[in-house]
Amino acid sequence: MTDLFEAAGMTDDAPRPLADRLRPETLEDVVGQDHLLGPEGPVGRMLTQGRLASLILWGPPGTGKTTIARLLAKRAKLEFEQISAIFSGVKDLRAAFEKAEGLRKTGKGTLLFVDEIHRFNRAQQDGFLPFVERGVVTLVGATTENPSFELNSALLSRTQVMVLKRLDEAALGKLLTRAEALYEKFAPLTEDGRAALMAMADGDGRYFLNLVEEVFAWGRKQPIDANGLMAALQKRAPSYDKDREEHYNLISAWHKATRGSDPDAALYWFCRMLEGGEDPLFLARRMIRAASEDVGLADPTALMICNEAAATYERLGSPEGELALAQAVIHLATAPKSNAAYKAYNAARAAARETGSLAPPAHILNAPTKLMKNLGYGAGYQYDHDADNQFSGQNYFPEGMERQNFYQPKGAGREAPIREKLEQWAKLRRERTND
Repeated sequence: MTDLFEAAGMTDDAPRPLADRLRPETLEDVVGQDHLLGPEGPVGRMLTQGRLASLILWGPPGTGKTTIARLLAKRAKLEFEQISAIFSGVKDLRAAFEKAEGLRKTGKGTLLFVDEIHRFNRAQQDGFLPFVERGVVTLVGATTENPSFELNSALLSRTQVMVLKRLDEAALGKLLTRAEALYEKFAPLTEDGRAALMAMADGDGRYFLNLVEEVFAWGRKQPIDANGLMAALQKRAPSYDKDREEHYNLISAWHKATRGSDPDAALYWFCRMLEGGEDPLFLARRMIRAASEDVGLADPTALMICNEAAATYERLGSPEGELALAQAVIHLATAPKSNAAYKAYNAARAAARETGSLAPPAHILNAPTKLMKNLGYGAGYQYDHDADNQFSGQNYFPEGMERQNFYQPKGAGREAPIREKLEQWAKLRRERTND
């Protein structure tokens, strides 16, 4: 299998990025993915059994997807063919399949690696199916997007999805050790400098090695601390795509942390989205929703505070207005919780759909004409302000419909006195109905 630099006519002396010079030569050299490649991992077991299924490698950038595909081909003794969905079209796919067909006739198998496979449209994805089914190619696709959303079900049913993890501190530490062995000296970093460099990479091994290469290029004699690194290097941009899965994952994490009364986690996810470039007004809208859905009448001020925070942001903009949103985040997370209003609304909507033709009872209908009075409109209506305890206990549901109990307050916060009041009214209603 030809090395990419050899294929490009480059010698070993040609300048090569550190990430390429440290590219693993065997699957055992790959860091951070032992859950897949280790002896007990699904890929490791496949290779032990002498087989290799078509795979989708799903994971964040810089976790080794391309390297793993290349090494799988080497281990399985398959010809490695690589295309990118960004630069390739139907013509390129056809050429790859024809080449694989030709190799198959000579008894040689092909591993077709498709980078960014989610960028192929549905029809193009369907084009893989017959070649995968007949074993013309072993397909290995790489994607940073959730395959459940981006790949069609027919292709997913013929492949196994393998989830790669972002590189943790231990994995990045191994890469730094290998770099130091290559340079034959320690990186000029203090202990907190090493930790800061790893944090800057945000789990991206390729980006991390680019940072390491930059640090060595400085030729510093004295170790650099965290503050020096932060001043000289650019942290990797947070992984966040406002119209894809990460967007929904993070807002879901924020909602659940808020519902779970964890202000620290709620504030963290809020800030993660801000740092990723999320529209603060989108976050304000989600807060207003949570104030109604998760806090409800346990703390009616939550809705007012969230609306005021949104108005404050609209007036001040970034970054001043974001503090008001942060204040609302903390208020929501620490407020007593009740979804009773939310559940009552859903239950009432369901009942309204089922009984949508029933008229109100005659005694609560207005009777502005003589005919309507003769028909009994308004007859027997009791004015609640004049009743004992300002409560008549009359029926306000349609005739022929049993009384429903949609709203059942939880008793948290301000819903406690509401629940007591409802219980008192229910007792009075029973007494006056029996009378």
